[in-house]
Amino acid sequence: MSNSSVVVVTGASSGIGRAAAEMFAARGCRVFGTVRDLRKAPALPGVEFIEMDVRNEGSVQVAVESIIEKNMRIDVLVNNAGMMMIGAVEETTAAEAAALFDTNVFGILRMTRAVLPYMRAHRRGRIVNVSSVLGVLPAPYMGIYAATKHAVEGLSESLDHEVRQFGIRATLVQPAYTRTNLDANAPRAETRIEGYDHERDVVTRSVADSVRNAPGPRAVASTIVEAALGPWRMRCAPPGQASLLTKLRRFLPAGPVDASLRKKLGLA
Repeated sequence: MSNSSVVVVTGASSGIGRAAAEMFAARGCRVFGTVRDLRKAPALPGVEFIEMDVRNEGSVQVAVESIIEKNMRIDVLVNNAGMMMIGAVEETTAAEAAALFDTNVFGILRMTRAVLPYMRAHRRGRIVNVSSVLGVLPAPYMGIYAATKHAVEGLSESLDHEVRQFGIRATLVQPAYTRTNLDANAPRAETRIEGYDHERDVVTRSVADSVRNAPGPRAVASTIVEAALGPWRMRCAPPGQASLLTKLRRFLPAGPVDASLRKKLGLA
């Protein structure tokens, strides 16, 4: 990919998406960042914000068509928009799970389907899907979020097989805890079952501490930019904890990985 690539970053109003959009612009790309509310997206030099909701098919189509009208192509799509939720699996209603999947999985599907016809026409493109280490290493009380990221992992790998015949590649970026509003303000499942209270509270405090002490979004954003513009790799983990955890999951036996995860979260 050249530095003059036309790049679309979803969820670009803050956090990882905003940092990635800024870095793409610094590399000389033409950058469009999608936000749900333009009034809440402070201006960013070199980035044009477009109002769009990944949960709405019509909104996605209008936004993508407006970008195509201005540039005639889209070279890179970064599917970054997402949401998180904390709660035991039993506490999570089907409606809450559906809302999470609607953003984290079906949002990616909507964007990918809207952009691919133009990438196929130009016989080139890169789709970067932001997953999570929880997509390979699930944690308790984040089961539905982990399920969405497992879905993103499977979707992305299948997609890459399908589109490479057109000169297009799909890739995954797998961040660990990052100091952003997504992690810090993660909603809780509305149902509370008393039996889970103690462990859920322990895990919630552990997650909050991890987010508070985590690096900011720039390391993840840099990994996204390299995944988009650099040599293709199926999975890219930012340096530090994310890289370590993905390696542990891949090379260590399940027992030690399970014990290490529970110890980190403060569980017996």
